[in-house]
Amino acid sequence: MSEHSLGPVRLRVAPSPTGDPHVGTAYMSLFNLAFARQQGGQFLLRIEDTDRARFRADSEQQVFDTLHWLGLNWDEGPDIGGPLGPYRQSERLDTYRPYVEKLLSSGHAYHCWCSPQRLQEMREEQARAKQPTGYDRLCHGMTREQRQELPGFSDSPVVRMYIPEDVELEFDDLIRGRVSAPRPDDQVILKTDGFPTYHLAVVVDDHEMQVTHVVRGEEWISSTPKHLLLYRWLDLTAPAFAHMPLLRNGDKSKISKRKNPAARLTWFVEQGYLPEALVNFLALLAYPPAQDAAGNDVEKFTFEEFSRDFAWSKVNPVGPIFDLKKLEWLNGVYIRDLALGDFTSRLLPYLEREGVLSGSPSLGELGRLTQVASLIQTRISLLRDAVPLVVPFFVADDQLAIDDDALAGLGDDAAPVVDAALDVLGDVDDHLASLVGGTDWNAANIEARLRAAIVEGMDKKARVAFGPIRVAISGARVSPPLFESMEILGKTSTLTRLHALRALV
Repeated sequence: MSEHSLGPVRLRVAPSPTGDPHVGTAYMSLFNLAFARQQGGQFLLRIEDTDRARFRADSEQQVFDTLHWLGLNWDEGPDIGGPLGPYRQSERLDTYRPYVEKLLSSGHAYHCWCSPQRLQEMREEQARAKQPTGYDRLCHGMTREQRQELPGFSDSPVVRMYIPEDVELEFDDLIRGRVSAPRPDDQVILKTDGFPTYHLAVVVDDHEMQVTHVVRGEEWISSTPKHLLLYRWLDLTAPAFAHMPLLRNGDKSKISKRKNPAARLTWFVEQGYLPEALVNFLALLAYPPAQDAAGNDVEKFTFEEFSRDFAWSKVNPVGPIFDLKKLEWLNGVYIRDLALGDFTSRLLPYLEREGVLSGSPSLGELGRLTQVASLIQTRISLLRDAVPLVVPFFVADDQLAIDDDALAGLGDDAAPVVDAALDVLGDVDDHLASLVGGTDWNAANIEARLRAAIVEGMDKKARVAFGPIRVAISGARVSPPLFESMEILGKTSTLTRLHALRALV
């Protein structure tokens, strides 16, 4: 067992690989990392994989991938190593045993041979008697042989803490000030399989890895007194504690992967959120926005700006509502601020996933995508929303699917409108007039001709005049700007699609 005093700032995040990474992992990582970077310290990633019953092999890699996607990168961890590893608890089992032996020899811990069935019956009896649930210390002070003579014996013991009657239940919190926690019971610290529980492992690992500040969710407030006991009993220096407010659903319940898909970090990638927007949003959940010179809130800021301003005293301890509408608004702001080339490149994974483009699009396809991207960048809030808007530009004319509802809603005006469009557009010259000139097939000329022929010539409102043309071009009632879309598609595709719709109306 190594000793150390608190030195340079070191913080950590310690997720469990028990499924898709929780959005709370990113939330905790953000606040840990912001303070570490502000203080010139270190940020660690530790994998707490002692819960073998819920362990999932692919979950660890998902943690790496999603945190890297968010730009929340660590200085030490299981994937990159570091001077105080290993950084997986399952690889540190020999580390915990000397600490357990010290607690046993000092009388601060004891073996418990109670079977799971006996413990279940004990809890049920306590519930019937309306007593607080907790271990009744049947095994305390007994030898194995003495306990074996009693009912409910198990050959494989656990090790429990012995909580004194005068345990200190108050502690200082960087966010909440002086905090009072409920009295703990005799917590299991070593399981029958030889793996430590969270309570022992977190204390030992934070000490061994020289963690100076423990930042975690408020659900761990009740466990802090027993952790402080372990620090004291093992003659270790305790870190500072900061308990973050829990993320909550609209009904104030804790956000969970079972009830809310947004609890999964991978969901945000699937939906098309920008990582910088999600990081910004997570900061806003528990931290006030800056204000401009006029006193208005500045809700869009970078990680660097957040870290530079960071102070624990500004963290709001009240559990924030995870407002997806606000996140979607903020994501739209970020999308609109992207350079066109950056926006275009970020669309590619979603288009490839849906088979709109291959993994290696040609220069011509990229050029067309850039043109389309310029039309839709201000019209979407999520990257995945671009897919149906882009599809019509990359599908063969005879493969364009026309939405049934859009077709049914065209009405009796569709046929004469399409006929007029075919007539006026058929005469447009789409050949280059010169090396430096363009063609007549451009958005401005297309719009002028259609307005003259249909809006003015047929006395139709613009919605009636252009609705059927929009459906013919895109297959839907909602599309990118119509005349610019027709310019990108070209004369041949435009006329082919108008003829196809005319056959249906």
